[in-house]
Amino acid sequence: MNVRRSAATLAASAVLCVGAAPAALADVATPSPAPVVPSGLFGKNDPTYDGVWRQSFALLAQHTVGLKPARQAVDWLVGQQCADGGFASFRADPAAACDAKLMLDTNATAVAVQALKALGGQDAVVKKGTDWLKSVQNADGGWAYVPGSPSEASSTAVVISALAAAGEKPAEVKSKAGKSAYEGLLAFQLGCSSEPAADRGAFAYQATADGKLPANADATAAAVLAGLGQGALVSPPSATGTPAAALACPATAGDPAAAAQGAAGYLAQALKKDGHLTALTPGADQPTPDTGNTADAVIALAAAGHKQSAAGALEWLKTNSAEWSKGNPAGLGTLILAAHATGTDPKAFGGTDLVAALNATGPAPQNASAKASEQPAEKKDKEKDSGGGNVWWMILAGAAAGMGIGIVLSGRRKKNQL
Repeated sequence: MNVRRSAATLAASAVLCVGAAPAALADVATPSPAPVVPSGLFGKNDPTYDGVWRQSFALLAQHTVGLKPARQAVDWLVGQQCADGGFASFRADPAAACDAKLMLDTNATAVAVQALKALGGQDAVVKKGTDWLKSVQNADGGWAYVPGSPSEASSTAVVISALAAAGEKPAEVKSKAGKSAYEGLLAFQLGCSSEPAADRGAFAYQATADGKLPANADATAAAVLAGLGQGALVSPPSATGTPAAALACPATAGDPAAAAQGAAGYLAQALKKDGHLTALTPGADQPTPDTGNTADAVIALAAAGHKQSAAGALEWLKTNSAEWSKGNPAGLGTLILAAHATGTDPKAFGGTDLVAALNATGPAPQNASAKASEQPAEKKDKEKDSGGGNVWWMILAGAAAGMGIGIVLSGRRKKNQL
């Protein structure tokens, strides 16, 4: 899961949809003046499109390294929940009731559920969140970024991860048409007959108008976690594991874990060329390094038991992620989660103390007196070298077949910062 960012970027694109979604999405594409950033929120940039997302990653990362987040930071996130259990990307006035014009967001809800479940003491909020997610499941078993829109793999995966983290069994979460969450997700995987062969095992974000499934690294990394029944918080493996392998063919139909391993094999191969993933951002002529997706891939490979396959990308992140993550709570949180998943020290990450950098973007944790967090990163690098040493933007465009959609929002808050 994770987040792209540069200084201050546009976090949503124009969306053309059918049915009830267009009006809400039109409001999102042309927001009013940027709201004031609340004191309990991490980050200084406009939170309109990523407030809940970045807060959730920041809190989850602090929890991961043993810090107890500030009460006001947790209260801010809890206060973003609507009465029906869903979360919008950001609500400037949490005291105001959510109305029909407010666009609720499956991705924001899913990551908030994960963070609050990990922190503990928020069972009622988590239960309302998971109940809302189940209530907006599409007939095909999947989810969309905006409820009522066609399903796509990224949102389906991040919702499955949230359900699993909250103690639900995704295979038993079924739509009114009887389709399970995993049926909704696995429909987006490129199988053994896909061409080119190198794309087999990958997941598409969404089918194109002619029914093809183009490989998408964002969807693939998220699908690995979902297929394994994991959230973004991955426990480090005890060993380096075996190299990730290509999709086993003939593939075992309907097996989420096997699908996840095939997806991990695709990610491992995609990382081999440069040690990182790339993306073609709007306005660019050539693909550029995709720091956020690379971090996601590292987490996914570690979750699948392939720390060895993630090693090169981890070293690339140590050397190349500082500018991308600077002042970016979601980016810093993702890097901390990647470090944790691989057993790497986040306080000495290629010359950067990720924990101190994250803490500096928001309210101080209740137990922020850890001496190591306050040491200069250079000093810590000399004492312990960890091995080496980018508002997220990438709105994934995808045309949904037969649904009359123009430009489709990516289901992931993280994709908006490069």
